[in-house]
Amino acid sequence: MTATGKILLLHGGLLCVLFALQFVLPAYHHGNLARIMVLASYAVGYNILFGYTGLLSLGHALFFGAGMYGMGLSIQHLGFSPAPALLAGLIAGVAVSTIIGLLALRTVGVAFMIVTLMFAQAGYLTVLYFVDWTRGDEGFVIQQAQRILWGIDLSDPSNRYFAALLLFSISLLISLWLVRRPFGKTLVAIRENEERVRMLGYDIQAHKLGAVVISGTIAAVSGAVYGLLFGYVGASFTAVPHSILPLLYVLLGGTGTVLGPFVGTVFMFYLIDLSSGITTAHMLIAGVVLVAVTLFAPQGLVGELRRRLWRWLP
Repeated sequence: MTATGKILLLHGGLLCVLFALQFVLPAYHHGNLARIMVLASYAVGYNILFGYTGLLSLGHALFFGAGMYGMGLSIQHLGFSPAPALLAGLIAGVAVSTIIGLLALRTVGVAFMIVTLMFAQAGYLTVLYFVDWTRGDEGFVIQQAQRILWGIDLSDPSNRYFAALLLFSISLLISLWLVRRPFGKTLVAIRENEERVRMLGYDIQAHKLGAVVISGTIAAVSGAVYGLLFGYVGASFTAVPHSILPLLYVLLGGTGTVLGPFVGTVFMFYLIDLSSGITTAHMLIAGVVLVAVTLFAPQGLVGELRRRLWRWLP
């Protein structure tokens, strides 16, 4: 079988398994997996910027929050139905990621990381400031009647699961398609040797801006869908810790691998879930495991599989 055939079989097989799990998982893990797939989509977007382009962002919660609040505020205050509300979240994500990209890409290296962190913190403080609209830290609930999309009640566990699976499938396939196209390969080349790519005549800034916008838009759509599926919009999703999560997911799963964000999200989600059932100091256990994975699998779980066994993994 060719490498392309193996890649399509592996990724298609994963989506088929996720589809089948809907019918066999107990309620607790069924709900967890729906949440994981949305968060994994968020991580997929982050991986395009960090894993493939080599730009370390600490401000992705701003994009996630832009999509979530673009959707949530349009429902809460403008009376939008879910479809145009999701479109509003998408537009908010494109607009915010474009503006942030144009500004942040004037810096490089550590400065880029710090600038994205500052923008994210500014976004969080903005949410807290306009408390009359956003309800600040308290956030607001999207009622069940407001979560019916084209006659489908997204508060129903089965419908919510399939919606999360649809989002993850689209995000995964976009990532897989992108990294196999010339644009994606150019991003990898920029990550490996930016000066050589510049000497070859490529527009570095345009490619980086494209990566920021694509990454931010996927993150924003994930935020919008998360708020709609789980019925809550809150400031905690725009806080700095929520920018660290996709970084951890990608590092654990494997930077620059298509499946890495999903594997890392599953691993981290259940690591915290299981350790919290053992002790209140669950983050200590999570931290020790994270350090161990970093030491013994420096390329992440999927990255190590690619290095040791399956060289064809994208």
